[in-house]
Amino acid sequence: MKPGLWEYLLKRLLLAAVTLVLILLTSYVLLRLAPGDPVKSSMIGSGGAGAAGLSSDKPELTENEVMKKKLNFDKPIIVGFTLWLKDVCRGDFGTSVSFDKGRPVTELIMERLPVTLRLNICAIILVYLFSIPIGLFSGVFPEGKFDKAMTVILFFLFSMPVLWVALSLQALVCKGGIFPIFPLKGLEPAVTTGLSTWAIVQQTALHYVLPILCMTYAGFAGLSRFTRSAMIETLRQEYIRTARAKGVAELDIVFTHAFRNILVIMVTLLAGLLPGLISGSLLIEYIFAIPGMGDLSMRALSSRDIPLIMALFSFSGFLTLLGFLISDILYVFVDPRISFRSRI
Repeated sequence: MKPGLWEYLLKRLLLAAVTLVLILLTSYVLLRLAPGDPVKSSMIGSGGAGAAGLSSDKPELTENEVMKKKLNFDKPIIVGFTLWLKDVCRGDFGTSVSFDKGRPVTELIMERLPVTLRLNICAIILVYLFSIPIGLFSGVFPEGKFDKAMTVILFFLFSMPVLWVALSLQALVCKGGIFPIFPLKGLEPAVTTGLSTWAIVQQTALHYVLPILCMTYAGFAGLSRFTRSAMIETLRQEYIRTARAKGVAELDIVFTHAFRNILVIMVTLLAGLLPGLISGSLLIEYIFAIPGMGDLSMRALSSRDIPLIMALFSFSGFLTLLGFLISDILYVFVDPRISFRSRI
């Protein structure tokens, strides 16, 4: 156990709680000040029956007023936010008013979260598994044939818009396209009757290939370049020259001395991975009709489902702060020059 860990965690958790409240307050204010009537838009998205407990023969104005009262939109912004935050502290994010009317928002999120987690965990593992070795090799042998070839390939990948890539792949290699190899949508085979376990596994794996490919190629290119630049800079340091002068083997220099400094950059990039569980797969899930958090976010925004949008803002803010906290803790274990007591 590192000294000062609990004091540091307590300080960071208090700071994170204040930061999260400010993020949610800003989100709530922006929703309240957005052009148009978000309550009326939600009611239209749900077929005009957004207010629970009202029959369809009620006048629209009355229904609009009841919905505003239900969402505390009839009160001043600070009062409405305080009442919403009070319910959140009790674990109640409210119910959906348009996307899936009447269902608890927490239930909708927990239903779709495992799908997004499976996709993004696979994508993150693949990105790190391939990009770090390529970046290390390019950094150790800069301006070589391998480095030049990878530079062209990776910058080409990084410049390709994910929307265009996803739609192009659907037109080329999905069912109904030129080469119908992969399924067009979803993450599970539509029919499993009569299939063996191995056949079901194969069919399911085919559903994952294109979404994960679209989610990884840009991050793969970016992380490889970051690793290469960091390795080149590290190998120019004085302590590396000293190690070489002492006769330390080149492999030991790369993996024992230089790579440890590279880990600091890897930890820094990790801070952005957790919030990317939602935002990173938003377009991909929508294009491939995958019932995950990204698809839920898109539908919540298009229908202006206020309780669901606020719950997603809360979840995204929590993941962002959690990512930074994990990164700060890992810094201490990766770099011995950093201690928890120096950061309290």
